[in-house]
Amino acid sequence: MRNRINELSNWMEEQQIDVVFLNSTENVFYLTDFHTDPHERLMGLFIFQQAEPLFILPGMEKQQAIEAGWSSEIIGYADHEDPWNLAKEAIEKRELTEVNKVAFEQETLPYRRSQSLLTLFPNTQVTSAEDKLHYMRVIKDQSEIEIMRRAAKMADYGVNVGVDALHEDVTEMEVLAKIEYELKKKGIREMSFSTMVLFGEKSGHPHGNPGDRKLKPGDFVLFDLGVVLDGYTSDITRTFVYQHASDAQKSLYDTVLQAQLASLEASKPGTRIGDLDKIARDIITEAGFGDRFPHRIGHGLGINVHEFPSMSHLNNDKLQEGMTYTIEPGIYDPSIGGVRIEDDVLITKDGHETLTSIPKELQIIK
Repeated sequence: MRNRINELSNWMEEQQIDVVFLNSTENVFYLTDFHTDPHERLMGLFIFQQAEPLFILPGMEKQQAIEAGWSSEIIGYADHEDPWNLAKEAIEKRELTEVNKVAFEQETLPYRRSQSLLTLFPNTQVTSAEDKLHYMRVIKDQSEIEIMRRAAKMADYGVNVGVDALHEDVTEMEVLAKIEYELKKKGIREMSFSTMVLFGEKSGHPHGNPGDRKLKPGDFVLFDLGVVLDGYTSDITRTFVYQHASDAQKSLYDTVLQAQLASLEASKPGTRIGDLDKIARDIITEAGFGDRFPHRIGHGLGINVHEFPSMSHLNNDKLQEGMTYTIEPGIYDPSIGGVRIEDDVLITKDGHETLTSIPKELQIIK
């Protein structure tokens, strides 16, 4: 925690930034080890170049923040109090000599809160804090990696539960409920996103919605799920076929698998991120399915299930040791359904480690 704050403070000195204010659950967690959703209430972290940090949050959360390890000043406010007034009083006590430049999350801080923040520091220059936090968070340390390994194993477990729950005429929602129930029994309180269980032609929608569709022989079965574990996320997609597979289904599946494996093989330090997308897209296009691969190859993974970097063909950044992201090519055919294969990937010193481990060869569930 302290090392991260020190790195941010060094950046502030280099950029002549006097105050950084962070409001997002994810960035606050990254710097405090305290993870909570304050809902509509303000939770904010002030980092000062000339003074100790200040953490302001709902009073009902204060003790948990202390237990998480935060040792600098905390203001816990009641619902009838104005947190901005309390923050102003605490900042005035710090007797800052001058504040000429303030950085905050310009992409996510609501307008009204940004105006309240600037009343505390009038006539100052403002800049973005996002880029620095993105680049700090993109390289995972060993403790983060260990959590993400465990989260990936829980995602694997969820897919296995889903496969075991398949039988003719079961509905997508019944299988989804079984997956989440069994994960909760393992201690998982939250999924990374809304779990997807899609049968047949519905698997042809990249972001389809599970419902009362019943499983029939010859259906594709697509699972896309992940868990939140100790503040970090996982994300896996596997596609199966129930009872028997047609030649068309096998062709789709084989093409996606070859694209995914080729992109994984290129996952190593120094590779241009956009090339991972190009490698997979070229294989899919050459097979005649280019217009049915509508999304990027993947996304960054960590505290957020979708975070920096974007794994699109336009990204010229290079892969670095400690980066974590997904590789998830897909082909979607509205007549028979779709195939997507997704793994969580960690860049290592000499290559990569695949954190998710469910086998990827086409499996026909009997």
